[in-house]
Amino acid sequence: MSDRLTIALDAMGGDSAPRVVVDGAEMACERFPEVDFLMYGREDEVGPLLDRSERLKAVTTLIHTDDVVRSGDKPSVALRAGRKSSMRLAINAVQDGNASGVVSAGNTGALMAMAKFVLKTLPGVDRPAIASFFPTLRGESVMLDLGANLNCDADNIVDFAVMGNVFARCVLGILQPSYGILNVGSEDIKGHEYLQDASAILRRANLPGEFVGFVEGDDIAKGSVDVIVTDGFTGNIALKTAEGTAKLINEYVRQTFKSSLFAGIGYVLARSAMRKLRKRVDPRVYNGAIFLGLNGIAVKSHGGTDALGFANAIGVAIDMANHGVIEKIQADFSTLTRQEPEAQAAAV
Repeated sequence: MSDRLTIALDAMGGDSAPRVVVDGAEMACERFPEVDFLMYGREDEVGPLLDRSERLKAVTTLIHTDDVVRSGDKPSVALRAGRKSSMRLAINAVQDGNASGVVSAGNTGALMAMAKFVLKTLPGVDRPAIASFFPTLRGESVMLDLGANLNCDADNIVDFAVMGNVFARCVLGILQPSYGILNVGSEDIKGHEYLQDASAILRRANLPGEFVGFVEGDDIAKGSVDVIVTDGFTGNIALKTAEGTAKLINEYVRQTFKSSLFAGIGYVLARSAMRKLRKRVDPRVYNGAIFLGLNGIAVKSHGGTDALGFANAIGVAIDMANHGVIEKIQADFSTLTRQEPEAQAAAV
């Protein structure tokens, strides 16, 4: 049997497609020489880009399609009209068993709708969640949901905790992850009732690691827990706030070093340290949001990323496939104790 892995790529998804997709795949070739690619897109646009790299061309099969899901397309419209689009065909490759995962930088809503329709959810999972990882004071953590589910109940929050726990163990390499529910306070009485119910269920669950209860917004950057669990409404706001804050600080630093001659000299002296800082908080390093809970691997790259960011998104899909994330999520759901608080009280 071949040890090679195949990843399907939506070559036409993203602000700078297909150039960024092809260049990102070329970078991934060097890091993952054991990977082949199925690339879906317009041959007259993608083909000349592939011709520039013999190494990438040797491991890539280009499948032509004229149809493309546009960034402004509504998910429902894309689902109905995009059956022959580059995005849909790449997803189909995973469902048909021709690829181990799909990566797209295209329309997020359309990608989620298509992936859920084609791949379906895992047994026991009501709704898939968008998860991503980012830097903290302690290293890296994962947060979900980041926008797929604006309204959630206790069972959804528990599902997200299970999936985030598996991701932290498999992709981040944390054998006993800590995990908590994002709330307005750390006390047990704080927050909506469904959050309190989810907390009660998770305290009795037999998941690996430690459930710490509720965490607050400032715990995200602190890295107080390895997995932050929340609904998609709150998670998306938290993510966008963090991204905006990072840009603000970066601009403040840039303006400060340009404010005077001595500040400029200080920048020259601190240049090496500043390079390390930029690399540590570079969003391209953490590019690649994962649709957890689907019966297949689907990774969403930021639409405005460059080749390095797209290559890292490909790396996330490869890591998920190599570590058997789908199978481990299924295994954890099969052992989850999900007795409701009322039922537990009645049993006592």
